Amino acid sequence: ATAVYSEADRSSLHVQSADEAVYVGAAPAGESYLNIDVIIQAAKDTGCEAIHPGYGFLAENAEFVLRCEEEGIVFIGPNSKAMKLVGDKIRSRLAMEKAGIPIIPGMKGDLQDPSKYISEAEIIGYPVMVKASAGGGGKGMRIVYKEADLRPALEAGKREAKAAFGNDSVYLGTTSFTSPISPAFSAVILSPVKKYCLALLSP
Repeated sequence: ATAVYSEADRSSLHVQSADEAVYVGAAPAGESYLNIDVIIQAAKDTGCEAIHPGYGFLAENAEFVLRCEEEGIVFIGPNSKAMKLVGDKIRSRLAMEKAGIPIIPGMKGDLQDPSKYISEAEIIGYPVMVKASAGGGGKGMRIVYKEADLRPALEAGKREAKAAFGNDSVYLGTTSFTSPISPAFSAVILSPVKKYCLALLSP
């Protein structure tokens, strides 16, 4: 197996364990793990037949999947058409709504005007969740309990999403909190206490 690594991960276990490791750039993800040209070139130079993307970075990037297809490299995951639809959470919400599938309350697009986010949050009802449209693994997510905290949360979510996924598009959704009925046991039943199930968060 061939691994790729940035300057920050030069001594990481996955680099040491791989049969071969390719340096792809400096620590910032935009200069390494999000650089499609560099990743594709690394695969070609080492004769890789397939790429397993892991999670985050390019794992849900439709452009990257399309490049793999064009270069004859197997992408271990959905094809580019499916990824284009479901990799963007806003687009996938719209597709589900069009198909008549019930969706939880939330925004239907990335709004550039912060005042429109405030209006949407009032409709959804606090607390709301700022989510990265192209995100995964919790990157770009922020819980907002009141209007005064919404703008800073949007700004922070956009920054984190841009750094992690190369896309700063965010939207608002509902939140869900769960509480264990019996914390004394390792296997417990979770009791929903707030709105719709969007994510399981520690109480």
